[in-house]
Amino acid sequence: MFATCFYVSPFIQNPTFFTSTKSLYTSIKFKFNHKKGLNHLQDSIFVHSNSSQGMLGKVLVVLLIAGLAWAFPSLQPPPPRICGSPNGPIVTGPRIKLRDGRYLAYKEHGVPKETAKYKVVYAHSFSATKYDSAVAPLETLEELGAYVVSFDRPGYGESDPHPKRTIQTTALDMEELADQLGLGPKFYVMGYSMGGLSVWGCLKYIPNRLAGAALVAPVVNYWWPSFPANLSTEGYNLQLPQDQWALRVAHYAPWLVYWWNTQKWFPCNSVISGKPKMSPQDLEVVSRSAKHLSKRPKLKEYAVQQGVFESLHRDMMVGFGKWDFDPMDLKNPFRNGEGSVHMWHGDEDWIVPVTLQRYVAERLSWIQYHEMPNVGHLVMLDPAMNEVIWKTFLTGRQRTNSVHS
Repeated sequence: MFATCFYVSPFIQNPTFFTSTKSLYTSIKFKFNHKKGLNHLQDSIFVHSNSSQGMLGKVLVVLLIAGLAWAFPSLQPPPPRICGSPNGPIVTGPRIKLRDGRYLAYKEHGVPKETAKYKVVYAHSFSATKYDSAVAPLETLEELGAYVVSFDRPGYGESDPHPKRTIQTTALDMEELADQLGLGPKFYVMGYSMGGLSVWGCLKYIPNRLAGAALVAPVVNYWWPSFPANLSTEGYNLQLPQDQWALRVAHYAPWLVYWWNTQKWFPCNSVISGKPKMSPQDLEVVSRSAKHLSKRPKLKEYAVQQGVFESLHRDMMVGFGKWDFDPMDLKNPFRNGEGSVHMWHGDEDWIVPVTLQRYVAERLSWIQYHEMPNVGHLVMLDPAMNEVIWKTFLTGRQRTNSVHS
């Protein structure tokens, strides 16, 4: 079955393979009775079989059922190892208890919040944590008079998983974190890479709480309705073939995400496997980040210590699944100029295509778009660019020789 599916043309706008697979899954999902077992599943599938197809069709269905019976255990992720539980990792840092009973871990940076001029809630990137090095160094935050609180997004680090996590729930988590820490009626938000999706959620669901927002190399969902078909397909096809498949699975068959990214038959998502498609500019940044790289294995272990499914895999399902809104339909939350929304993106970003970001910026003219020449995706690991972004975001001043708007 899987060997055959790899011959399907990998285009995104008419994904025949996953459309039919999704239909099969829907049939299974709603008709499968765990008490009756596979016999019931077999009956459900045969209901949709055309008797004129003959014995060959029935044999294929039987083989499919046998394959599902064999694969079912590997499709199911193991339960998460909840921090603080008897068999889970220990809790090492501060956490708040959210109104739904979950715990959210956080880390404070910069000047004391009581005296801070700027108070920022920061959302980390894919496979990162509250220790994300994208947060500005202490001397920069002290110069700005800024307080920053980063947090482990649900399922990462020491924050409890949220099996029903959505773009909205993470935005509401950020709001509740700000309220429990006493950041006041309005605060700033920043998100880097996958964390940018949480900022879109804030702009949608809590715009009245924002003093300003920043999206830095934010991940895009290729299925946002406002993207022209040719543009989203072009950007999608720039991804590595294995990433095209991983994204397709996350969007059309989320029930397969765990298996897809843990099996050994063919390549999984390149970022999860530690072999992302990196531009020369990003490789140069990595070569200069020896200190960061030395900490990376330990931090990655911390990031997924409760399990890869509720952290990395849940990120993929939420980020590339079906959204409740299209970011390009959002309205300016600062119509009276009391705040601003910024977006930064490098023109040599090989992970998130700049062409799609340009289109978003054109549609949302109220966003201050900064396209950085000769810069890749790892912009926040470059100390000089990191400083420029934080200072521009919070003060509105920028070094024009470093960032082109």
